[in-house]
Amino acid sequence: MKFKYALPALAASLSLGAFAQTKWDLPAAYPAGNFHSENLVAFANDVDKATNGKLKIQVHANASLFKANEIKRAVQSGQAPIGELLLVNAENENPMYGADGIPFLASSYAQARKLARVQKPFLDKLLAAQGMKLLYTVAWPPQGIYVNKEIASVADMRGLKWRAYSPATAKIAELIGAQPVTIQAAELTQALATGVVNSYMSSGSTGFDSKTYESIKYFYDTQAWLPKNAVIVNQKAFDALDKPTQEALLKAAAAAEDRGWKVSEEKNDFYKKALTEKGMKIMVPPPKLVADMKQVGAIMLADWEKKAGPDGTALIKAFQAAK
Repeated sequence: MKFKYALPALAASLSLGAFAQTKWDLPAAYPAGNFHSENLVAFANDVDKATNGKLKIQVHANASLFKANEIKRAVQSGQAPIGELLLVNAENENPMYGADGIPFLASSYAQARKLARVQKPFLDKLLAAQGMKLLYTVAWPPQGIYVNKEIASVADMRGLKWRAYSPATAKIAELIGAQPVTIQAAELTQALATGVVNSYMSSGSTGFDSKTYESIKYFYDTQAWLPKNAVIVNQKAFDALDKPTQEALLKAAAAAEDRGWKVSEEKNDFYKKALTEKGMKIMVPPPKLVADMKQVGAIMLADWEKKAGPDGTALIKAFQAAK
């Protein structure tokens, strides 16, 4: 039963006195060795030091406390006071969560940072309405295509068993004629090994963490988009902290954001080199494949704007105007 582990953490944050120690459990979906998880641990350590042990955060990596698609609801409902989620996973709930999952809207770190700045006010508003607060976001490295054969165009991808981990990746499967199979990060290695999936789009980080190179030998470096992980906190849990502790938490979050983006960019080349050393072929996408995927991106952008309504139009205009 997850509740017996998670509920006391929030209860402590709501009821303990100003000088008592508060302990928070932080569920996360990715392996302990992943750079996002390592950044969470550094963030928790910073909070511990800045508050002199007043607020202690325990990171639970690799979906060990809640599955990836359960974390947002756990924080929203108070089962966990704080958590990390992949924003695009919540796109079905509200399209604004999925702005950074639109292929080729923002396909570099500079563009992704710009999109993150533009997206933040919309996220703040959405989360506040659900009793939560955004602490920080960090992007994954650019997304490419893992596939079990050489491909030159989208036509070569029809019929592939395609890992879908978000509404956007499921939509891509539909548009390219692949068969979507819902697989979260913690289940990916086994799904590849057993042939449940033989293709997917993700970063070099996921390919390395999941040992994709043991099952798939091609990675097409399309650099299609940079989805973000977000660390969110239950507003009541945050409000229960005294002012100095709140300020220390926010300061540590700002440092974690800067550090996380820097590490993500540094690790991008590292992951591709590591995959090559494991026998994977890092492929430059052929022009036809790039053109086809950009067409997929254009369709998805139009669909997303239609679903997102005025807020979506405002976000895209702000992104295009931002420097």
